[in-house]
Amino acid sequence: MPIFEYKCNGCKKDFELLVIGSQKPLCPSCSSPDLVKLMSACGFFSKTNGPGNTVQTTSSAGSACSGCAATSCSTCGSR
Repeated sequence: MPIFEYKCNGCKKDFELLVIGSQKPLCPSCSSPDLVKLMSACGFFSKTNGPGNTVQTTSSAGSACSGCAATSCSTCGSR
């Protein structure tokens, strides 16, 4: 289930919302349906075998997972 980031055109607040199916999102602060979907940074962490069978790690550096504001945490594995 995707979590999307929105900006409310009514009260100008930014927020994240879990959207299920064809659910129409509303601002949690003012209940306005006048929202703009924001572009989110993709957060991922993967390990691959690189040249010479060395382990390489990749991630979207500086981006946070959708569950917190940290850029690194042991809960989601992002680094």
